[in-house]
Amino acid sequence: MRPLLWLLLVVSVAANLWVSLLSGYTGAEEVVASVTTGSVVLGSVVGLWLTRSRSRTS
Repeated sequence: MRPLLWLLLVVSVAANLWVSLLSGYTGAEEVVASVTTGSVVLGSVVGLWLTRSRSRTS
């Protein structure tokens, strides 16, 4: 599960950069694409946080 979440995070960050810098989208297209990729980024970060190891080594 965690490797899939990491892959999803990396791909969605790359997609967000592509949308922001190289896609040529303007207006509503750019907003929709950016919100979509941003939501995937946030979802994968939350998933990684919820599946983190909770053992303390202090």
